[in-house]
Amino acid sequence: MKQITLILFLGFYHFSFSQNTLTVITATKNQAKIFVGDNPAKDWGISPDVKPDVFTTGKLAGPATIRFKTDSDSIVFNLKPGQRKDFIVLLNGKDSCYTSIQSQATKDFSKVKPEFHDSIPFRVNKQNTNYVTAVVNKTDTLQLNFDSGTTELVLTNEALKTIKSGIKLYDTPYEIQIGRRTYKAKVYDAELTGDGTVGRFGWNIFDEMIVELNYDKNLMVVHSKMPAHIKKDKAYTKLGIKYYGELFFVEGSISQSGVSNKDWFLFDTGYQRATMLDNDLVKQNNFPTDKMPVIKKVIMHGAQGNEIPVITADLEKLRLGKYELKNIPAQIVTTNKPLRGATVHILGNEILKRFNTVLDFQENVVYLKPSKHFNEQYTEKK
Repeated sequence: MKQITLILFLGFYHFSFSQNTLTVITATKNQAKIFVGDNPAKDWGISPDVKPDVFTTGKLAGPATIRFKTDSDSIVFNLKPGQRKDFIVLLNGKDSCYTSIQSQATKDFSKVKPEFHDSIPFRVNKQNTNYVTAVVNKTDTLQLNFDSGTTELVLTNEALKTIKSGIKLYDTPYEIQIGRRTYKAKVYDAELTGDGTVGRFGWNIFDEMIVELNYDKNLMVVHSKMPAHIKKDKAYTKLGIKYYGELFFVEGSISQSGVSNKDWFLFDTGYQRATMLDNDLVKQNNFPTDKMPVIKKVIMHGAQGNEIPVITADLEKLRLGKYELKNIPAQIVTTNKPLRGATVHILGNEILKRFNTVLDFQENVVYLKPSKHFNEQYTEKK
């Protein structure tokens, strides 16, 4: 990597970098790619007009390797949660493009005084949609799905036509009151959401908190600090969280005809089925989907109403930590993947409701133990 060191007199500019001596890399085109750990590359436009031009990563569970690659040069460094790295891209040998890679700021709710443990009525319906009552923008009382496979607040286009408060999409954070606490999120639109709801809110409004989903007591409890009784409960199995961009994953294992694959699954309470297996991923791992008895073939629809051809077949085993589920109806996606074309497996709420769950966004861990739904028959097998 070619490096040039420049001494900058920062007082001239309307911004401040973290250090006076910056690394310079070169580019002859105004396009670059940013790699965060093993996440897919992000396209990035190089511009001398924005000073500095800041890219903010998704949440980091720990230090991540960052690679910024132009058409002719690159820079690689480690970035910790809450850190920022500044450098210059010299475009065509003349334009200095001041660039920053910033990880999300971290918060420490565990030290908040007094502690909060906010209990909220929480239901799951026959279609496996969980939901709570929320007040948006201090005006509209809405039934919303807690969707751990999304971020921010998403409302259906139909709901946006009827709500009383004026909502500007995409850029303005609005208040969402859930239980006794108020959170903030930007609002996005979608054609569809979970049955019986008019929208959904994502996991990130609870970032750096602990969220307990108790399907036995029909309660969601938001904690500022991990309750001692949860860590002492030996019935819980513990799964580490891995973040890809703005979403989070846990590790699981699938088995069929003597073949087992271990992989990362999107933890998606907003997906109403049991599990979705990516056809490309199972082929890559030589998993014998041809040995899985076909239950049915259907066309399902994504959040924007897009058609997704899906085969549902019987999966022998799925293991999460120390718990094993058997004979699970697994949807196998071949085209029009629901997660922006990503190659990932998904855990849906017909499986996730079978576990009382604790989402620890402070230590980046998921705790699972069987709920009253654990041995229920699967919808597609009734």
